Amino acid sequence: MGILDFLGLGNKTNDVQEYVAKGAIILDVRTKDEFADGHIKGSKNIALQVLNGNIETIKKWNKPIIACCRSGMRSAQATSILKQNGIDCINGGGWQSLESKL
Repeated sequence: MGILDFLGLGNKTNDVQEYVAKGAIILDVRTKDEFADGHIKGSKNIALQVLNGNIETIKKWNKPIIACCRSGMRSAQATSILKQNGIDCINGGGWQSLESKL
């Protein structure tokens, strides 16, 4: 396992496909303005800054989560927060890179 894998930034095409097959929701953790500038169709937007206050809402979705952002760093933080709260999730990395894996 390399450092990129440890950070959730390694090759994740297979993981993404596995999560998509499980009906995962794509959660974009960028700001509303960033999301408005472009995003994956059908994704939900909850900024990293307010993620902790939305954990119960996310749990009610009752679906695995693929987190994404611009580069993969914020989604790595979001993945850590979600996992600590018992939510099945992976870091999808940057939204444009993730979109190409869908």
